[in-house]
Amino acid sequence: MKRKVIEGRNLFKEISGQRVVDNFNFCVRSEDFLTILGPSGSGKTTVLRMIGGFEMPTAGDILFEDKVITSVPPYERPINTVFQKYALFPHMDVYENIAFGLRLKKMEEQEIRKRVGRMLELVTLRGFEKRAVDSLSGGQQQRVAIARALVNEPKVLLLDEPLGALDLKLRKEMQVELKYMQQELGITFIYVTHDQEEALTMSNQVIVMNKGRIEQFGTPVNIYNEPVNAFVADFIGESNILDGIMYRDYEVGFAGQRFRCVDAGFGVDQPVEVVIRPEDIKLVSPEEGMLRGIVDSIVFKGVHYEMVVLEGQRSWLIQSTIKALEDTEVGMRFNPDDIHIMKKQERPADA
Repeated sequence: MKRKVIEGRNLFKEISGQRVVDNFNFCVRSEDFLTILGPSGSGKTTVLRMIGGFEMPTAGDILFEDKVITSVPPYERPINTVFQKYALFPHMDVYENIAFGLRLKKMEEQEIRKRVGRMLELVTLRGFEKRAVDSLSGGQQQRVAIARALVNEPKVLLLDEPLGALDLKLRKEMQVELKYMQQELGITFIYVTHDQEEALTMSNQVIVMNKGRIEQFGTPVNIYNEPVNAFVADFIGESNILDGIMYRDYEVGFAGQRFRCVDAGFGVDQPVEVVIRPEDIKLVSPEEGMLRGIVDSIVFKGVHYEMVVLEGQRSWLIQSTIKALEDTEVGMRFNPDDIHIMKKQERPADA
Protein backbone atom coordinates (compact mmCIF):
# COMPACT_ATOMS: atom_id res chain seq x y z
CA MET A 1 0.00 0.00 0.00
CA LYS A 2 1.48 3.33 -1.08
CA ARG A 3 1.74 5.89 1.70
CA LYS A 4 0.94 9.58 1.45
CA VAL A 5 4.07 11.65 0.89
CA ILE A 6 3.01 15.17 -0.12
CA GLU A 7 -0.41 16.67 0.45
CA GLY A 8 -1.85 20.09 -0.24
CA ARG A 9 -4.92 21.22 1.68
CA ASN A 10 -7.06 24.14 0.57
CA LEU A 11 -4.14 26.02 -0.96
CA PHE A 12 -4.71 29.59 -2.06
CA LYS A 13 -2.15 31.99 -3.44
CA GLU A 14 -2.68 35.65 -4.25
CA ILE A 15 -0.09 37.78 -6.04
CA SER A 16 -0.70 41.54 -6.36
CA GLY A 17 -4.33 41.01 -5.40
CA GLN A 18 -4.89 38.35 -8.07
CA ARG A 19 -5.70 34.77 -7.07
CA VAL A 20 -3.32 32.52 -9.00
CA VAL A 21 -4.02 29.29 -7.06
CA ASP A 22 -7.61 28.69 -5.98
CA ASN A 23 -8.62 26.05 -3.40
CA PHE A 24 -6.02 23.54 -4.58
CA ASN A 25 -6.20 20.09 -2.95
CA PHE A 26 -4.04 17.13 -3.92
CA CYS A 27 -2.29 14.06 -2.52
CA VAL A 28 0.86 12.42 -3.91
CA ARG A 29 1.82 8.94 -2.79
CA SER A 30 5.19 7.21 -2.56
CA GLU A 31 6.78 6.39 -5.92
CA ASP A 32 4.13 8.35 -7.85
CA PHE A 33 5.09 10.27 -10.97
CA LEU A 34 2.62 13.15 -10.79
CA THR A 35 2.48 15.71 -13.56
CA ILE A 36 0.82 19.10 -13.06
CA LEU A 37 -0.31 20.05 -16.55
CA GLY A 38 -1.78 23.29 -17.77
CA PRO A 39 -1.38 26.24 -20.12
CA SER A 40 0.88 29.18 -19.38
CA GLY A 41 -0.48 31.24 -16.48
CA SER A 42 -2.54 28.39 -15.02
CA GLY A 43 -0.63 28.48 -11.70
CA LYS A 44 1.21 25.17 -12.00
CA THR A 45 4.70 26.55 -11.29
CA THR A 46 3.35 28.50 -8.30
CA VAL A 47 2.01 25.22 -6.87
CA LEU A 48 5.41 23.59 -7.39
CA ARG A 49 7.18 26.49 -5.69
CA MET A 50 4.83 26.24 -2.70
CA ILE A 51 5.60 22.51 -2.41
CA GLY A 52 9.32 23.28 -2.53
CA GLY A 53 9.04 26.09 0.02
CA PHE A 54 10.05 28.88 -2.36
CA GLU A 55 6.58 30.48 -2.11
CA MET A 56 4.31 30.74 0.94
CA PRO A 57 0.61 30.05 0.34
CA THR A 58 -1.77 32.87 1.20
CA ALA A 59 -3.90 30.21 2.90
CA GLY A 60 -3.83 26.45 3.28
CA ASP A 61 -1.15 23.94 4.19
CA ILE A 62 1.51 21.68 2.67
CA LEU A 63 2.02 18.37 4.48
CA PHE A 64 4.89 15.91 4.22
CA GLU A 65 4.07 12.43 5.55
CA ASP A 66 1.11 13.94 7.47
CA LYS A 67 3.25 16.66 9.12
CA VAL A 68 2.62 20.32 8.25
CA ILE A 69 5.70 21.83 6.59
CA THR A 70 4.12 25.04 5.28
CA SER A 71 6.56 27.29 7.14
CA VAL A 72 9.61 24.97 6.87
CA PRO A 73 12.32 26.59 4.68
CA PRO A 74 13.33 24.84 1.42
CA TYR A 75 16.70 23.62 2.67
CA GLU A 76 15.07 21.77 5.56
CA ARG A 77 12.55 19.91 3.39
CA PRO A 78 13.36 16.40 2.09
CA ILE A 79 12.62 17.79 -1.36
CA ASN A 80 14.92 18.83 -4.21
CA THR A 81 14.05 20.88 -7.29
CA VAL A 82 15.26 20.88 -10.89
CA PHE A 83 14.36 24.13 -12.66
CA GLN A 84 14.16 24.80 -16.38
CA LYS A 85 17.31 26.91 -16.03
CA TYR A 86 19.71 24.36 -14.64
CA ALA A 87 21.80 26.85 -12.58
CA LEU A 88 24.96 24.74 -12.80
CA PHE A 89 28.20 26.13 -11.40
CA PRO A 90 30.36 27.10 -14.43
CA HIS A 91 33.60 27.13 -12.40
CA MET A 92 33.11 23.47 -11.36
CA ASP A 93 33.44 20.36 -13.49
CA VAL A 94 30.68 17.75 -13.81
CA TYR A 95 31.85 15.73 -10.80
CA GLU A 96 32.02 18.72 -8.47
CA ASN A 97 28.63 20.03 -9.61
CA ILE A 98 27.05 16.73 -8.65
CA ALA A 99 29.03 16.46 -5.42
CA PHE A 100 28.26 20.01 -4.29
CA GLY A 101 25.31 19.20 -2.00
CA LEU A 102 27.13 16.27 -0.41
CA ARG A 103 30.13 18.46 0.42
CA LEU A 104 27.81 20.95 2.11
CA LYS A 105 26.67 18.07 4.32
CA LYS A 106 30.35 17.36 5.11
CA MET A 107 30.02 13.78 3.90
CA GLU A 108 33.10 11.57 3.82
CA GLU A 109 34.98 11.55 0.51
CA GLN A 110 34.55 7.80 0.02
CA GLU A 111 30.77 8.09 0.30
CA ILE A 112 30.77 11.10 -2.05
CA ARG A 113 32.69 9.11 -4.69
CA LYS A 114 30.26 6.21 -4.33
CA ARG A 115 27.15 8.35 -4.68
CA VAL A 116 28.45 10.54 -7.50
CA GLY A 117 29.63 7.44 -9.37
CA ARG A 118 26.18 5.92 -9.12
CA MET A 119 24.56 9.10 -10.39
CA LEU A 120 26.97 9.32 -13.33
CA GLU A 121 25.99 5.78 -14.31
CA LEU A 122 22.30 6.53 -13.92
CA VAL A 123 22.39 9.62 -16.14
CA THR A 124 24.83 7.98 -18.60
CA LEU A 125 27.63 10.48 -18.04
CA ARG A 126 30.37 8.13 -16.89
CA GLY A 127 33.64 9.47 -18.33
CA PHE A 128 32.45 13.11 -18.22
CA GLU A 129 33.60 13.73 -14.62
CA LYS A 130 36.27 16.30 -15.50
CA ARG A 131 34.39 18.05 -18.28
CA ALA A 132 33.47 21.71 -17.85
CA VAL A 133 29.70 22.03 -17.70
CA ASP A 134 29.62 24.84 -20.27
CA SER A 135 31.18 22.44 -22.80
CA LEU A 136 28.22 20.06 -22.52
CA SER A 137 25.14 19.91 -24.72
CA GLY A 138 21.76 21.03 -23.36
CA GLY A 139 20.71 17.44 -22.74
CA GLN A 140 23.95 16.63 -20.91
CA GLN A 141 23.62 19.74 -18.73
CA GLN A 142 20.10 18.69 -17.87
CA ARG A 143 21.39 15.26 -16.80
CA VAL A 144 23.95 16.93 -14.55
CA ALA A 145 21.24 19.07 -12.94
CA ILE A 146 19.09 15.98 -12.32
CA ALA A 147 22.04 14.01 -10.93
CA ARG A 148 22.91 16.91 -8.60
CA ALA A 149 19.36 16.84 -7.24
CA LEU A 150 19.10 13.05 -6.98
CA VAL A 151 22.48 12.50 -5.33
CA ASN A 152 21.06 13.97 -2.10
CA GLU A 153 18.49 11.15 -2.06
CA PRO A 154 15.43 13.36 -1.61
CA LYS A 155 12.07 11.80 -0.81
CA VAL A 156 10.51 13.99 -3.49
CA LEU A 157 11.96 15.53 -6.65
CA LEU A 158 10.26 18.58 -8.17
CA LEU A 159 10.85 19.27 -11.86
CA ASP A 160 9.76 22.60 -13.36
CA GLU A 161 9.57 22.16 -17.16
CA PRO A 162 13.12 20.75 -17.28
CA LEU A 163 12.85 19.65 -20.93
CA GLY A 164 11.57 22.96 -22.26
CA ALA A 165 14.89 24.10 -23.72
CA LEU A 166 15.63 20.83 -25.57
CA ASP A 167 14.87 19.99 -29.18
CA LEU A 168 12.06 17.57 -29.98
CA LYS A 169 14.17 14.44 -30.50
CA LEU A 170 16.18 14.96 -27.32
CA ARG A 171 13.04 15.82 -25.37
CA LYS A 172 11.47 12.50 -26.32
CA GLU A 173 14.64 10.63 -25.33
CA MET A 174 14.74 12.39 -21.97
CA GLN A 175 11.10 11.56 -21.29
CA VAL A 176 12.01 7.88 -21.40
CA GLU A 177 15.17 8.40 -19.34
CA LEU A 178 13.38 10.41 -16.63
CA LYS A 179 10.72 7.72 -16.27
CA TYR A 180 13.47 5.08 -16.01
CA MET A 181 15.31 7.08 -13.31
CA GLN A 182 12.12 7.54 -11.31
CA GLN A 183 11.32 3.82 -11.40
CA GLU A 184 14.91 2.80 -10.71
CA LEU A 185 15.24 5.02 -7.63
CA GLY A 186 11.66 4.75 -6.35
CA ILE A 187 11.54 8.52 -5.68
CA THR A 188 8.29 10.47 -5.89
CA PHE A 189 8.44 12.88 -8.84
CA ILE A 190 6.24 15.97 -9.20
CA TYR A 191 6.63 17.35 -12.71
CA VAL A 192 5.29 20.60 -14.18
CA THR A 193 4.72 21.02 -17.91
CA HIS A 194 2.38 22.51 -20.50
CA ASP A 195 3.20 19.64 -22.88
CA GLN A 196 0.37 17.10 -23.00
CA GLU A 197 2.55 14.39 -24.56
CA GLU A 198 5.06 14.61 -21.70
CA ALA A 199 2.26 14.24 -19.16
CA LEU A 200 0.72 11.23 -20.87
CA THR A 201 4.08 9.56 -21.58
CA MET A 202 5.71 9.73 -18.16
CA SER A 203 3.09 10.03 -15.43
CA ASN A 204 0.91 7.63 -13.52
CA GLN A 205 -1.12 10.57 -12.12
CA VAL A 206 -1.98 13.87 -13.82
CA ILE A 207 -3.50 17.10 -12.51
CA VAL A 208 -4.95 19.32 -15.25
CA MET A 209 -4.95 22.97 -14.14
CA ASN A 210 -6.68 26.02 -15.54
CA LYS A 211 -6.75 29.52 -14.01
CA GLY A 212 -5.47 28.30 -10.65
CA ARG A 213 -7.99 25.49 -10.30
CA ILE A 214 -7.86 21.73 -10.70
CA GLU A 215 -10.03 20.76 -13.64
CA GLN A 216 -9.35 17.01 -13.35
CA PHE A 217 -7.08 14.70 -11.31
CA GLY A 218 -6.57 11.09 -12.41
CA THR A 219 -4.57 8.63 -14.47
CA PRO A 220 -3.45 9.61 -17.98
CA VAL A 221 -5.78 6.99 -19.50
CA ASN A 222 -8.76 8.20 -17.50
CA ILE A 223 -8.15 11.85 -18.29
CA TYR A 224 -7.69 11.16 -22.00
CA ASN A 225 -10.64 8.79 -22.36
CA GLU A 226 -13.05 10.39 -19.87
CA PRO A 227 -12.45 14.15 -19.76
CA VAL A 228 -14.77 15.87 -17.28
CA ASN A 229 -15.30 19.03 -19.34
CA ALA A 230 -14.56 20.70 -22.64
CA PHE A 231 -11.38 22.37 -21.39
CA VAL A 232 -9.77 19.03 -20.48
CA ALA A 233 -11.01 17.34 -23.66
CA ASP A 234 -9.59 20.13 -25.80
CA PHE A 235 -6.33 20.53 -23.87
CA ILE A 236 -5.47 16.81 -23.66
CA GLY A 237 -5.11 15.81 -27.28
CA GLU A 238 -7.42 16.93 -30.06
CA SER A 239 -11.17 16.50 -29.91
CA ASN A 240 -14.43 16.99 -31.71
CA ILE A 241 -16.70 18.63 -29.12
CA LEU A 242 -20.40 18.96 -29.90
CA ASP A 243 -23.54 20.04 -28.10
CA GLY A 244 -25.88 17.13 -27.46
CA ILE A 245 -28.93 15.89 -25.58
CA MET A 246 -28.80 12.87 -23.27
CA TYR A 247 -32.23 11.41 -23.96
CA ARG A 248 -31.82 8.59 -21.46
CA ASP A 249 -29.09 6.27 -20.20
CA TYR A 250 -27.02 4.95 -23.13
CA GLU A 251 -28.76 7.13 -25.73
CA VAL A 252 -27.51 10.54 -26.85
CA GLY A 253 -28.47 12.90 -29.63
CA PHE A 254 -26.12 15.13 -31.64
CA ALA A 255 -25.62 16.17 -35.26
CA GLY A 256 -29.37 15.70 -35.79
CA GLN A 257 -29.36 11.99 -34.94
CA ARG A 258 -29.60 9.61 -32.00
CA PHE A 259 -26.72 7.29 -31.10
CA ARG A 260 -26.05 4.52 -28.63
CA CYS A 261 -23.31 5.28 -26.09
CA VAL A 262 -21.90 3.69 -22.94
CA ASP A 263 -22.64 6.56 -20.53
CA ALA A 264 -25.39 6.74 -17.93
CA GLY A 265 -26.46 8.81 -14.95
CA PHE A 266 -26.99 12.14 -16.74
CA GLY A 267 -30.78 12.14 -16.38
CA VAL A 268 -33.47 12.39 -19.05
CA ASP A 269 -33.41 14.95 -21.89
CA GLN A 270 -30.41 16.73 -20.38
CA PRO A 271 -28.12 19.04 -22.40
CA VAL A 272 -24.59 17.61 -22.52
CA GLU A 273 -21.33 18.00 -24.40
CA VAL A 274 -20.16 15.15 -26.58
CA VAL A 275 -16.51 14.33 -27.26
CA ILE A 276 -15.28 12.10 -30.08
CA ARG A 277 -11.53 11.83 -30.61
CA PRO A 278 -10.28 12.30 -34.21
CA GLU A 279 -8.55 8.90 -34.25
CA ASP A 280 -11.79 7.13 -33.27
CA ILE A 281 -13.68 8.18 -36.42
CA LYS A 282 -13.49 5.69 -39.28
CA LEU A 283 -13.81 6.84 -42.88
CA VAL A 284 -16.19 4.71 -44.93
CA SER A 285 -18.26 5.12 -48.08
CA PRO A 286 -21.07 7.68 -47.83
CA GLU A 287 -23.65 4.87 -47.88
CA GLU A 288 -22.04 3.13 -44.88
CA GLY A 289 -21.61 6.30 -42.83
CA MET A 290 -23.53 7.20 -39.70
CA LEU A 291 -22.81 10.77 -40.80
CA ARG A 292 -21.75 12.17 -44.18
CA GLY A 293 -19.53 15.08 -45.07
CA ILE A 294 -17.27 16.68 -47.66
CA VAL A 295 -13.47 16.52 -47.23
CA ASP A 296 -12.32 20.14 -46.90
CA SER A 297 -8.58 19.75 -46.23
CA ILE A 298 -5.88 17.11 -45.79
CA VAL A 299 -2.52 17.37 -44.00
CA PHE A 300 0.04 14.55 -43.88
CA LYS A 301 1.35 14.15 -40.31
CA GLY A 302 3.85 11.33 -40.83
CA VAL A 303 2.01 8.46 -39.12
CA HIS A 304 -1.48 9.53 -40.27
CA TYR A 305 -3.43 11.98 -42.35
CA GLU A 306 -5.31 14.77 -40.59
CA MET A 307 -8.47 15.72 -42.42
CA VAL A 308 -11.22 18.27 -41.88
CA VAL A 309 -14.64 17.05 -43.01
CA LEU A 310 -17.57 19.47 -43.32
CA GLU A 311 -20.90 17.99 -42.23
CA GLY A 312 -23.58 20.63 -42.58
CA GLN A 313 -22.40 23.61 -40.51
CA ARG A 314 -20.03 21.43 -38.44
CA SER A 315 -16.34 20.70 -38.99
CA TRP A 316 -15.03 17.27 -37.99
CA LEU A 317 -11.33 16.59 -37.40
CA ILE A 318 -10.38 13.05 -38.44
CA GLN A 319 -7.03 11.29 -38.12
CA SER A 320 -6.62 8.21 -40.28
CA THR A 321 -3.97 6.19 -42.08
CA ILE A 322 -6.43 6.12 -45.01
CA LYS A 323 -6.28 9.21 -47.18
CA ALA A 324 -9.49 10.58 -48.65
CA LEU A 325 -9.59 12.99 -51.57
CA GLU A 326 -10.38 16.66 -51.16
CA ASP A 327 -13.88 17.77 -52.16
CA THR A 328 -15.22 14.21 -52.12
CA GLU A 329 -18.09 12.93 -49.98
CA VAL A 330 -17.20 10.45 -47.25
CA GLY A 331 -19.04 8.58 -44.52
CA MET A 332 -18.03 8.67 -40.85
CA ARG A 333 -18.54 5.83 -38.37
CA PHE A 334 -17.74 5.45 -34.66
CA ASN A 335 -18.58 2.93 -31.95
CA PRO A 336 -20.69 3.56 -28.83
CA ASP A 337 -17.56 3.52 -26.64
CA ASP A 338 -15.96 6.18 -28.85
CA ILE A 339 -18.63 8.65 -27.70
CA HIS A 340 -17.73 10.39 -24.43
CA ILE A 341 -20.39 12.39 -22.59
CA MET A 342 -19.69 15.37 -20.33
CA LYS A 343 -21.98 17.55 -18.28
CA LYS A 344 -22.81 20.82 -19.96
CA GLN A 345 -20.88 23.57 -18.21
CA GLU A 346 -21.71 27.24 -18.31
CA ARG A 347 -18.45 29.16 -18.16
CA PRO A 348 -17.65 32.86 -17.91
CA ALA A 349 -16.91 34.59 -21.21
CA ASP A 350 -13.18 34.76 -20.46
CA ALA A 351 -12.89 31.06 -19.53
